[in-house]
Amino acid sequence: MSTSHLSALKSRHADLDEKIANEERRPCPDAGMLAQMKKQKLKIKEEMLAIA
Repeated sequence: MSTSHLSALKSRHADLDEKIANEERRPCPDAGMLAQMKKQKLKIKEEMLAIA
């Protein structure tokens, strides 16, 4: 894999991290959406580890 792919994954991971943090700060966070975003974030992290 190329370093640009790894950079894109890191960017998506950071973006999801920010979205999760924003959702958790809301008065009534959407638990389903949080779970989905956390799963996506974990998949991205696993893919980054596989590449590195």
